[in-house]
Amino acid sequence: MGFQHGLSGLNAASTNLDVIGNNIANANTAGFKQSHAQFTDILANSMGGSGSSQVGIGSKVSTIAQSFSQGGISPTNNPLDIAINGQGFFRMSEGGVISYTRDGQFKVDESGFLTNAKGTNLTGYIADANGVIDTSNQVNLKLTTADLPPKVTSTFDWGFTLDSRKAAIPASTTFSVANGDSYTNTQSGTIIDSLGNSHVLAIYFRKSDAAANTWNAYTTVDGKIDGTGLPVGVTLDGSASTTLAFDGKGALTPSTKSVAVSVDLAAIDSTLGATSPLNFTLDLSKTKQYGSDFAVTAIAQDGYPSSRLAGFTTAADGVIQGSYSNGETRALGQIVLANFVNPQGLNPIGDGRWVETSSSGQPLVGPPGTGTLGVLQSSAIEDANVDLTSELVKMITAQRMYQANAKSIETQDAVLQTLVNL
Repeated sequence: MGFQHGLSGLNAASTNLDVIGNNIANANTAGFKQSHAQFTDILANSMGGSGSSQVGIGSKVSTIAQSFSQGGISPTNNPLDIAINGQGFFRMSEGGVISYTRDGQFKVDESGFLTNAKGTNLTGYIADANGVIDTSNQVNLKLTTADLPPKVTSTFDWGFTLDSRKAAIPASTTFSVANGDSYTNTQSGTIIDSLGNSHVLAIYFRKSDAAANTWNAYTTVDGKIDGTGLPVGVTLDGSASTTLAFDGKGALTPSTKSVAVSVDLAAIDSTLGATSPLNFTLDLSKTKQYGSDFAVTAIAQDGYPSSRLAGFTTAADGVIQGSYSNGETRALGQIVLANFVNPQGLNPIGDGRWVETSSSGQPLVGPPGTGTLGVLQSSAIEDANVDLTSELVKMITAQRMYQANAKSIETQDAVLQTLVNL
């Protein structure tokens, strides 16, 4: 039976060397998980049962187990290189067949889909035109490169500090944009129409010489005025101007001052073609009156022109955020991860991918950072979890095992030769 012992030992040692060699060969493979061979002994069947003195007939490989421990994370310059820090797998789809991987080296194909080097699609949640992510279904992630449509201005938040001192009263008693002596201060901002055209909104403050702590505000769009210097095509709460009143502490009365502004774009420029009138709310609630020089304390409006996708980033929670040429950002989708109760039960199919089996259990799918799922790191890849020093030591041991089993066969041959020569 010595030949059987040695032969089984050679087979086991050879398989062990194959596993170690595969680990070493994939030391630079992104997302690779090292394996190790597990062995068990072999006993001959006995009709009378096995006694305590029964000698085994060798060894065999019981399984090739993989270690799903975390690999190191290396930074890259590619925003589509994504590493998982923690548990979980990327969920991939190829012709409807779902597989799982830790290799996060992705690219955008000619149709805008996120794929790996083999063309397998990365799956996740898609976002609608407003950047709202639909978490009801996992689909192949596609990055839309369509222009971001313009958003018309609907609110304009403007805050000022007005000068309460008598010197702020204008010299001229009749307001005219063309006469700088007829108003106290002016400031301009930008509003956006339905086609994404920018318009200059100017506001003029005139301190009243008739009532204390009272100001009149006028606005123009694109500097359009009539022959007397009054604004054309703009109304504030249906009038040419609006009144701002302050209390003795410099606060607006009432404290919330929202003005309904209506702009007749056809009167401003009949060739624009944008929706007219352009209606928005001018919020002056942050405006105060103090004994100090004029200042702008806040300015913000919610409109923006059309723009094109300039780049994108992936957040730790898997949300792919698009950056547009006008400075706006919008969610394009969200990567999902999957985890298993028993990752050891996954079946490797090559190309750094696994498929689920009955042993692995069903996948637990969700956004990164939820449950037991890890988080994502953009512009980085996960290295193989192979320790080269350890693998080389294992190789030396496996080589000695192979040599020792070969020696047992040689010894058994010598014993048999002695018997033959008797």
